[in-house]
Amino acid sequence: MKICLAGTGAMGEVHVKALQKLDDVQVVSINSRADAEGSAFAEKWKIPFQSTNLEACIDQPGVDAVILTTPSQLHAEQTILALNKGKHVQVEIPMSLNLADAEKIRDVAKNAGKICMVTHTRRFAAPHREIRRRIQEGSFHLHHMVVETYFFRRTNLNMHGEPRSWVDNLLWHHGCHSVDLAYWILSDPNLDVWGQKGPDLPELKIPMDLTIGMRSKKMKAMISMALSFNNKGPFGGFYRYIGEEETYKIYRDSMVDSEGKEVPLPSVLAFELQDVEFVSAIRERREPESSAASCVPTMVLLDKIDRSMTVNSV
Repeated sequence: MKICLAGTGAMGEVHVKALQKLDDVQVVSINSRADAEGSAFAEKWKIPFQSTNLEACIDQPGVDAVILTTPSQLHAEQTILALNKGKHVQVEIPMSLNLADAEKIRDVAKNAGKICMVTHTRRFAAPHREIRRRIQEGSFHLHHMVVETYFFRRTNLNMHGEPRSWVDNLLWHHGCHSVDLAYWILSDPNLDVWGQKGPDLPELKIPMDLTIGMRSKKMKAMISMALSFNNKGPFGGFYRYIGEEETYKIYRDSMVDSEGKEVPLPSVLAFELQDVEFVSAIRERREPESSAASCVPTMVLLDKIDRSMTVNSV
């Protein structure tokens, strides 16, 4: 299987590393915003073709699929371009920055008869998969899901401290992970949702602090989320699942119980498992676990939260 990869930033490297572990999968072209970056990336990872023109990369002989790790505001346009060229697509979150574009992606993928997968990485993380399994089998009854998403990001740098060509979005990018996770964990797309935001940082013109509230009438569970670009300290997503039977704390691929004991889990990394799922779905001609269609409900929830935040702002 031949793949075109778009984006030479942090997530581009994550996907290359994962794809190199898969049999009969080759990244044959790399798209970047600058020739120097593309050339360096292509040389490092031994990719035979690089260009700042995405269409030229997609049109390389034999390309079966496209993986997009480009700036968020380009996701919808580039996904639709690749689908219309007859390619399967995996697009990093957010699939778009508004609900209308997400619905368009879903419809274009259906009409093209191609797989379109959204990289909701948390769905592939062993701890969250285990929580979902226990909820579904009835051995764990969730009362309250508490999420803390923390960064210190007052300058426009990525996760490796390198300059970004675009400005991050605390709700549609980072909040997207946890909003999707809540809907997926509970199998409930009809969550009640609301949110509030702090003031914009003048330099970046984005709110630096958000809180999100969610409630599942179906599962009788609450979700509380705090997100900040102002936090000084450990960064990342911290999850606490407070249930009738136990309280579990999750950070990345680790899960501990209320006594701090590690819960045994499969050792496959979520970043790797999601690319395995994308390739497998193409080969097996089936919808992936996080298809565009299954992720549109997440965008509906984000749209509702975003609209409530325009009213509830500091």
